[in-house]
Amino acid sequence: MKTILIVDDSTTMRRMIRATLQTLENISFKEAENGLEAIECLTLNSIDLMTLDLNMPDINGLAVLNFINSHQTLKKIPIIVITARSDEQTRDKVMAAGATQFMKKPLEPQKLLAHVERLLNTLFSEYS
Repeated sequence: MKTILIVDDSTTMRRMIRATLQTLENISFKEAENGLEAIECLTLNSIDLMTLDLNMPDINGLAVLNFINSHQTLKKIPIIVITARSDEQTRDKVMAAGATQFMKKPLEPQKLLAHVERLLNTLFSEYS
């Protein structure tokens, strides 16, 4: 079973992402409403994929990406950043910080589902 961590300070957004990905088989979910909870979850659990918002209280998404990049065991986790910030500079900064995919809000459920399926299939084939 694969575990997806959904990180967003908006309860509604976390629910939308979870509802979108609920159709996938053999998936469990963890949720965090801020960067601090995300880091705690990453260190205490085995996470296979993460969706990450950038604008959050406490520790923002970019700081979470930097934390992940500073830990060899976490670097392999595919990260889909889903944010309202859609400028190229933000996209470039996020991708340079280690994100696997950059998506703009509002959420496009079918696009998110396609990205997650592709990334999980890539992960599965690497472990086979």
